[in-house]
Amino acid sequence: MKIPSAVQNIIKKLNEFNFKAYLVGGCVRDFLRGIEPEDWDVTTNAKPEEIMMIFPDSFYNNKFFTVCVLTGEKDEKLKEVEVTTFRKESKYSDKRHPDKVEFAKTLEEDLSRRDFTVNAIALDLVYSKYETNDTQYEIRIIDPFNGQDDLKNKIIRAVGDPKERFSEDALRMMRAVRFSIALGEGWQIEDKTKEAIKQNAHLIEMISKERIRDELIKIIMSREAMRGIESLRETNLLKYIIPEILEGYKVSQNKHHIYDCYEHYLKSLDFAAKKGFNLYVRLAALFHDIGKPRTKRGEGPDATFYTHEIVGAKMTEKILRRLCFPKKDIEKITKLVRYHLFYYNPGEVGESSVRRLLRKVGKENIEELLQVRMADRIGSGVKKAEPYKLRHLRYVIEKVSQDPISVR
Repeated sequence: MKIPSAVQNIIKKLNEFNFKAYLVGGCVRDFLRGIEPEDWDVTTNAKPEEIMMIFPDSFYNNKFFTVCVLTGEKDEKLKEVEVTTFRKESKYSDKRHPDKVEFAKTLEEDLSRRDFTVNAIALDLVYSKYETNDTQYEIRIIDPFNGQDDLKNKIIRAVGDPKERFSEDALRMMRAVRFSIALGEGWQIEDKTKEAIKQNAHLIEMISKERIRDELIKIIMSREAMRGIESLRETNLLKYIIPEILEGYKVSQNKHHIYDCYEHYLKSLDFAAKKGFNLYVRLAALFHDIGKPRTKRGEGPDATFYTHEIVGAKMTEKILRRLCFPKKDIEKITKLVRYHLFYYNPGEVGESSVRRLLRKVGKENIEELLQVRMADRIGSGVKKAEPYKLRHLRYVIEKVSQDPISVR
């Protein structure tokens, strides 16, 4: 893999003006793993005003010394490259933002403030001469925290003292979980780092709900979403983010299920994630039976959960509001949870009942409702996601969808 010429040109131009410049962060981590980075980040000892003087086609409007350089490239990943001055951060009183951001003198100072060792590696591109058409360079890896070893061993380890890193920005604890599932199979959070998350999990309450929501979405949209939710539970974070899910932990079900409530949530989510279903379906799959622990009556194979879909829909709405999801997303996901228990049996349920279901759920949501039911089935331990009944229902839905579903 080669570093794109647009990125090289930024580094070379900074070098021409006698500034140091390095590739840093997630792009280096992915580059060293042989995976094409989503974006490219450069760090330099040039101040923001100096960067803007060198790159007039850029903009700067933040307090973190980051200048966005426009490259003119058509590729979305290369249209903008963030160039940030070496910086260091002081005390984090609110566990979210540094009280003060200052210029750092060296690259090593800059790397020491980063979250995890695999994100604290820099690449120095060493050219023999600085000509525009010169593409020959050597890569020098700067790795003061042994991030390459952790890359090789698939370990997420905090830079320096993990308690200190997490007290600086508590969202890093969720990021540790996300990286451990998003970087691929076999990744683990290092023991000392994991223990520090468990001990400091309560600090996540100091983070804005919007930031927590965004990090949660990234976990849910991962192929390994099930492992992500379980990791949030193991690290004590889940009880501060969605404690309602934990109400189902070790709560047994009835003869229709082989898993307890919590396992059922996760197995349903896992099917939705592996199938590549959208965010609405994944969240509905995770929450669809969340009302069961509160509605459970009796024990053993004949236990009942009457109205759990109604209770679960109200709980889902409350959770999503708390996490500041957009109103239209809340309405859609809540509707999928509310109606996931629809009954259909060919010969028993007529076209008029299917029309009623369409009116309640909305024609635009019906496919996603069927996907939630499929996830529910697999999460219950059955082998077949889409049996004859569901296939027949799909056929009837398509048939009645051609008709007016109301007088209006």
